[in-house]
Amino acid sequence: MAREPSAEESADLRSVLDALDDADARAIIKALDEPRTASELSERCDIPLSTTYRKLDLLTEADLLDEGTEIRSDGHHTTTYAIAFDEVRIALTDSRELDVQVAYTEEGPEERLADIWTAVREET
Repeated sequence: MAREPSAEESADLRSVLDALDDADARAIIKALDEPRTASELSERCDIPLSTTYRKLDLLTEADLLDEGTEIRSDGHHTTTYAIAFDEVRIALTDSRELDVQVAYTEEGPEERLADIWTAVREET
């Protein structure tokens, strides 16, 4: 019988485990060999677009994906998604609690510029 998560378990641990426990979310991670849009991921993973957006939210909230902006010459910019981590470690602490550590990918100049553009777009 499964037990309910305790209040002592961190939200980070739960969100990472929930995201990695989802087969569609894992398929999305596998498909992200380069930044892709939700539509590209939906087609590539053969997942309905509405489900793809839910899984992208799940992965983004767990800090496993980065959102960026693909700037298009026609002015219709789109959101792209990329892997934000190199490694996820789950360890047992001295107090016998589970702890999650995510080793994040270092951002390059393109990603930093995309982050700035995303912030500007959100404020307008």
